[in-house]
Amino acid sequence: MQVSVEKLSPVVVEFSVQVPATRVKTEVERAYGTLQRTAHIRGYRPGKAPKQVLMHLFSGRVHSDVAKRLMDETLMLALKEKSVEPLTQPAISPGELSPDQEFSYKARFEVKPDLEKVNWQGLAVKRPAAAVESGAVDAELERLRREHATEEPPAAERPAKTGDIVGIGFTLFVTDAAGEEKEATKGEQTAQTELGQGQLMPELEQAAIGMSVGETKDVSVTFPEQHSNAELRGKTGKFKLSLKSVKERVLPTLDDEFAKDCGEFENLGALKKDIETKLEKAAKNRQTEVVAQQIVQELCKANPIAVPPSLIERQATMTERELLMAARRAGQRLDPSVDWRATVRADAEMKVRAGLLMAEVAKEKAITITDEDIEKGYKELAEEAGKNINKIKAEYRDPQKQEMLRAMILEDKILDLLEGAATISDA
Repeated sequence: MQVSVEKLSPVVVEFSVQVPATRVKTEVERAYGTLQRTAHIRGYRPGKAPKQVLMHLFSGRVHSDVAKRLMDETLMLALKEKSVEPLTQPAISPGELSPDQEFSYKARFEVKPDLEKVNWQGLAVKRPAAAVESGAVDAELERLRREHATEEPPAAERPAKTGDIVGIGFTLFVTDAAGEEKEATKGEQTAQTELGQGQLMPELEQAAIGMSVGETKDVSVTFPEQHSNAELRGKTGKFKLSLKSVKERVLPTLDDEFAKDCGEFENLGALKKDIETKLEKAAKNRQTEVVAQQIVQELCKANPIAVPPSLIERQATMTERELLMAARRAGQRLDPSVDWRATVRADAEMKVRAGLLMAEVAKEKAITITDEDIEKGYKELAEEAGKNINKIKAEYRDPQKQEMLRAMILEDKILDLLEGAATISDA
């Protein structure tokens, strides 16, 4: 067997493989021998059909099967001989198989780029400030007050205003292509919303503000061309709107009793201190994340290597799936006017390039993961999730999760190495 290798690009390789005629002849003879024992040919007893008859009836199938078997067997040997690991399923272009001649084929596939040296020392990055913004503690206290607020009808009956939580009823009528108005909601629908939060169409929210309980209004709307309901896109409609109820959010008093309701805090001062500590930790984490992101970006800039397209597609597909699932869980849609797929693809290319470069750095510096690293990882996961460490260990017995944990630990160790060798200035 002869194998020649041609590098079509830094990440695409083509093998040209030639199988000797003697091997081809042996495999063809073996295939006909097997066929002769098993084929049922009219006019001949099982196993007695002459080879010439079999060749006349089955030569196409036999040659195809032999070619496939030769390619399967010899390509594995060729890859091993040339010490090449394909990243993709090889695209094979077979030649024509003749029983008495050598058989040749080509196999094209993607590979990792050759990295002789990675420039990773002295990357210049800026460290942002980790200080808690002024007013952040008060803002968090207000958020907690809203979280613990009650919803009560106003002391005196009044029209709805921004900030109220209202119950509304609505029936939608849509004008069709013939100009006829038809009901689209199958009767009156009801919903509860907080005015001023943008949860309703702007026309409906504007109409609801100032309405009193029991009042009705007709509201004309034009649905956008990108509306989530394809049947409503670009159409005009009319909502028959009625106000069912009005409630206002009553915030609890900011005192020691409120602090106790928020957790195991002796007084309001203890709650404020806890909030401040958490905000400081969050700011420090953001600082660390920003530095890590800059290091990855600078590493990629310093090493503009080619990236296998298949790895980019795989990463982009995974990121797209995560974005769509997150939007679905939040009851939202990705903005169709934004080319978010192009952004995802650019991000995927950087992630793949960074992964290849960081793997080479780990190889260069012989970075390994110890039992102590794993134990530290379990501890950090337990602290983040607020779970017992033994429960975390039980969850990570799954081989896939274990591999994910090891990958995260290795990435952190490489980033620590890069940060230690970087030139960091305070922003």
